[in-house]
Amino acid sequence: MARSNSSYKKITLLLCFFNIALLLYALRTLYASLYIYSGNVSRNSVLYNPDQIRKMEESIRIRKEFKPEELIKLVKDLEGEFSTETAAVELPPPLKQSIIDEILQRLTNLNSTRTDIAKEREAVENWRMEKLREAKLALVSRTSNSAIPHEEAGMLARALESDWAAICEEIGLWIPVQVVNTEHEDKPEGAEGFEEEVLPGRSLPPECHAELHTDYDGDAVRWGLTHHKASAADCCQACLDHAKHAKEGQKKCNIWVYCPSEFGCHSPDRYQHKHQECWLKYAEKPRLNFKDKYPEWYRNSHQSAPVVVPWVSGIVSV
Repeated sequence: MARSNSSYKKITLLLCFFNIALLLYALRTLYASLYIYSGNVSRNSVLYNPDQIRKMEESIRIRKEFKPEELIKLVKDLEGEFSTETAAVELPPPLKQSIIDEILQRLTNLNSTRTDIAKEREAVENWRMEKLREAKLALVSRTSNSAIPHEEAGMLARALESDWAAICEEIGLWIPVQVVNTEHEDKPEGAEGFEEEVLPGRSLPPECHAELHTDYDGDAVRWGLTHHKASAADCCQACLDHAKHAKEGQKKCNIWVYCPSEFGCHSPDRYQHKHQECWLKYAEKPRLNFKDKYPEWYRNSHQSAPVVVPWVSGIVSV
């Protein structure tokens, strides 16, 4: 019994010594890792002297002083304005229809015999300014005497002032931009309006009474779209022959109109008039369509019209 107790004590002591050894090993390992970490930190850290620290602080202060605070504030304000103004005013259908009716009425009252883009634009702009003043007055007065209800006044004022282009597009209002044709006069003083031109082909006889840059009106006795001649003289001769061989009661040609331009000739109709077209016409009292140059009002409404009339015409005696 005593021997067994002795062996038990020895085993207990051995276990204690073993546990102590393990503990010491663990402590040594932990201490070594902490030493290595602190050594790395000390090697990676940078030490600045007082002069370097002072310069860094001064640099930070200068950057703060020169920071564009006003510009940043202005940009933020602009962003806010754009975000609030991007959405166009949505007018109620009755108000939109009222705007359309009033503009149409204003354009109808122009009493113009021909299209005048400048007058149309002026009439619409005058209406817009009058309506804008009326809307602003109704917005300020808050009275029931105004024709514009107070709840619509602010919406209408904004639409007429800042969203007018969008409103025009929405209601289908479009007036062409007026084109101003500037003619450069670079001819010497006293020179003729047109340089002397030579028509291709044989010369024209005196009885053709040819007039350059001239377009006469009349009833067509032979359509030029399908009647081409090699020269103006041939076209004139065709008119003389038509008058000579016309039957009794038939209209006799007394006007010839020829296109000498290789690029074709302009006309307000829907056809494309080509080189060498020869129109034979009749008119009891011949009347000019255009002479020398197309007028500015005509070129404003016909964008493809040239400055100079390209046709050659003549009135013959029958």
